[in-house]
Amino acid sequence: MTMRNATLRQLKVFETVARHLSFSRAAEELHLTQPAVSTQVKQLEEHAGLPLFEQLGKKIYLTPAGTEMLHYSRAIIQQFHEVDEAMSQLKGISGGKLNVAVISAGDYFFPRLLAEFTRRYKGVQLNLSVHNREQLLQQLSTNQTDLAVMVRPPHTTDAINEPFAPHPYVIVAAPSHPLANKRGIKLSTLANEAFIVRERGSDTWNSMEEGFAGKITNLKIAMEIQSTETIKQAVIAGMGIAFLSAHTVSLELQVGHLTVLDVEGFPVMLNWYLVHRKNKRLPPVALAFKRFLLEEGKQLIEDITRVSESSLHK
Repeated sequence: MTMRNATLRQLKVFETVARHLSFSRAAEELHLTQPAVSTQVKQLEEHAGLPLFEQLGKKIYLTPAGTEMLHYSRAIIQQFHEVDEAMSQLKGISGGKLNVAVISAGDYFFPRLLAEFTRRYKGVQLNLSVHNREQLLQQLSTNQTDLAVMVRPPHTTDAINEPFAPHPYVIVAAPSHPLANKRGIKLSTLANEAFIVRERGSDTWNSMEEGFAGKITNLKIAMEIQSTETIKQAVIAGMGIAFLSAHTVSLELQVGHLTVLDVEGFPVMLNWYLVHRKNKRLPPVALAFKRFLLEEGKQLIEDITRVSESSLHK
């Protein structure tokens, strides 16, 4: 057998396994079973006539042949991306495919933004993915998405970062919390409160550190949780207070399950950014969506979430 018999699907599966150095994580990304991923890689190895991975203990590593295969696989996959983009250019906006990725806090409003966009441009195909910041940056660097929506854009020379809407962060508590009806709460007062927080390194954690600006050095962390939904439920149950994106708690605020504490210096106002690679040739549909967000994103997000800076000040 020779490489002439290899398929693009096999190359894509191999590239995903090589990127994660994990069959299980590759299967999760590709929405395949782990045996299906293993089969695709095994078939590619048969075409190559050489092993592409080796296992040492519980970890897998690329062999020299695997490293070489990864280089050519990415070049071939990139060629197909460019063909796809060229076809999208010819299709124009209607019938084009919009590839966009968003950070997890955005999934509370982003689908409705997309719905509004597709109402205006019939026939647009959508490819939406939701990731944490690290995964989002990887999506951009490996050309797996045209546009990314995030809070903390990459500080690199090959990225174009454009703010399109404010992103407020607040301290929330259960309505029965002793601080719920206090005014002008000093930040130092919160040092005595139990906090339920997102994991270290997450966008929310980094925003919290920026918002506190070193004024709380010994934060009392009751729980560290990767799920914003679980954090909200824990706060509602009275287990502590939390620093969260106001856009992720808009529904709970509207129905009275949570309340925003009136803390000095809050809300912390950051921005939503639209990011793409500088040398990326955006297809017409992506250019239209970029224009849509820059011109109307702020107002639409406020309409969807009912959250604005003025609404957060009691």
